[in-house]
Amino acid sequence: MKRHAFAPLLLGLVLGSALPGLAGAADYAVQPAGSTLGFASSFQGASFNGTFGKFTAAISYDAAKLASSKFDVDVDLASVKTGDKDRDGALPGSDFFNVAKFPKAHFVTTGFHQNGAQVIADGNLTLRGVTKPVSLNVSFKPAGAGATLDVSGTVKRLAFGVGGGDYADTSVIGADVKVNAHLVLTAK
Repeated sequence: MKRHAFAPLLLGLVLGSALPGLAGAADYAVQPAGSTLGFASSFQGASFNGTFGKFTAAISYDAAKLASSKFDVDVDLASVKTGDKDRDGALPGSDFFNVAKFPKAHFVTTGFHQNGAQVIADGNLTLRGVTKPVSLNVSFKPAGAGATLDVSGTVKRLAFGVGGGDYADTSVIGADVKVNAHLVLTAK
């Protein structure tokens, strides 16, 4: 009888010692100073870069605990800037982002995996009411009480209806849009 009474105590000790290893990834706050969310594409063969001035990101990440890591990012599409007055006026319009109907883009991870030494964040991007899977390369560098997080990947603009119709010609506007972010993070 005493042997059976000892079993729950032993099980509790074993599980209790294992739980710290099962803890979630570290949560981080994005510091606007030094953080950028951008993209690159081409128009009539010439490359251009753009940024979004307003976005929020909930980052929970630990390279040793990828299963509990998560990115959740909302982008204010009206905050787009490319440095070209005509393009900056057109991108929020109905032919491109259509911010009157779809003011935000949203990316949330569904998981992470490694491809050799490279960490890949798999997730869903919702843009113009269309949700598609997107994978991003991740580079995470701890620094003191924080870290820097760099992500990059490629999105097919026409898959989301960005620049469709008269603007669907990929010889004029490139089909691929390279997305990139550099986030300065502090631990929560």
